[in-house]
Amino acid sequence: ISTFLSGVVVVAIPTIAKDLNLPANLILWPVTIFSLTCGCTLLICGTISDVVGSRQTYLLGCFLQCAFTLACGLSRTGAQMIVFRAFSGIAASFSLPSAVSLINEVFPPGKSRNAAFATMGGSQPVGFGLGLVLGGVFASTVGWQWGFHTAAITNLVMFILSAWQLPKNLQDTSQNLWHRLINDIDWTGAILASVGLALLSYVIRFVRPCFTTREVWQLISLQRHYRESFGHAKTTNICLLILSFALFLAFVVWVGRQERLGRPALIPNSLWHHKVFSCTCICVFCVWASFNIFEQYLNFFFQEVQKISPLGAAIRFIPAPISGALTNIVVGFIVHRVRGDWIVISTSVRTVVASVLMAIANPKWSYWACAFVANFFNPIGADGIFTVSNLLITSMFPPKTQGVAGGVFNTVSQTGKNVGLALSALIANQVTAQYPPVVDKHDPEALLAGYRAAFWFCAGLTGASLGLSVWGLRNIGKVGQKKD
Repeated sequence: ISTFLSGVVVVAIPTIAKDLNLPANLILWPVTIFSLTCGCTLLICGTISDVVGSRQTYLLGCFLQCAFTLACGLSRTGAQMIVFRAFSGIAASFSLPSAVSLINEVFPPGKSRNAAFATMGGSQPVGFGLGLVLGGVFASTVGWQWGFHTAAITNLVMFILSAWQLPKNLQDTSQNLWHRLINDIDWTGAILASVGLALLSYVIRFVRPCFTTREVWQLISLQRHYRESFGHAKTTNICLLILSFALFLAFVVWVGRQERLGRPALIPNSLWHHKVFSCTCICVFCVWASFNIFEQYLNFFFQEVQKISPLGAAIRFIPAPISGALTNIVVGFIVHRVRGDWIVISTSVRTVVASVLMAIANPKWSYWACAFVANFFNPIGADGIFTVSNLLITSMFPPKTQGVAGGVFNTVSQTGKNVGLALSALIANQVTAQYPPVVDKHDPEALLAGYRAAFWFCAGLTGASLGLSVWGLRNIGKVGQKKD
């Protein structure tokens, strides 16, 4: 349902921005604010899930998601939409880690768990594709609001079914539960990591999109007259950026101390010494960033450059959920038979090709000549790495902290999505602003120059992930095998 909403927002964002009078610098915020708030609270919600119980946490997330999704559909201003999308992201952070934990609780290692993760991964492109199609239909007919209303109704149905069918956890006494909430959760580490991620994402999203080399050096040297020209807002961003790095450093020091003393540590520093874990997280970050950038700018390519209606753009996205679902089905069947690095590498290559194709695409070309192939290839990398990375990351955490394990994967992917969209917006806006032949920067020709730069950025991200996979994952062997 979360990816369904992402599809709705991606395809309907031009119409939403027009109806709610969103300024150009905030046009992507209904998309990015969700991943920002979700990514910043996943680790905390994952630890709460391990203490309170995955079933209870999942149900709470479903209920909150239903309420805030309905509120998004009832929004009358851009500010309301952004605020309710932010709360929806927090609600999703209760559900995502607990869903991973539930799979690990219910399914033993082996084929059944592999199939469960593959099914969970396959539901994402299917949901996203349905969101794109229905979002385009709603935006062109009864209104984009019905995309949110449909999701809220579905959420309510899933809440009822989950409360009925999900296995109940063993309940602690109220006194013991509060004791565990206070003592078994690394609250300090969770707050340091979450606030640091929030500040970094905020600064990246709001930083001025057109820096020249000279401006960067003037900013670094902190020349007085230049600081004054930038104003208080720019100075605040610099301070927030420095503060975010300080919080990340404090987080590393803190969890190192916790680990030495044998106390709960959110993400032990020793895990980052494991090459496979570090490489997997970086690859997930890059691939998820590239996937979401590609989908967003492909939609802009269709609607803003080729002047296709939201419904027409939605129909052109149909190959993406099909290829994503097929990828997850295939990976679910072969993940315990084929080396994990081969799966990641073979799927990532296709994503690189997709980005390069759209970077050179001509708007006058037929849809079937380029956009169709690129659209079909793009989800393969993200969905190929989904099952492999989930199996790898959850295997490195003890059974009692599977909620944190799910939080780590989803934090990395959501942060990648948020940071990737923010950086791509900076790149695309700067290229469009400096495009000399066209005076009107809203002209399709100027916009296309920026969109192509964003697609090349996607190619760079997936290319970096591909190279890292070849080096860092070559010894992982087969994953998802049943343990004796």
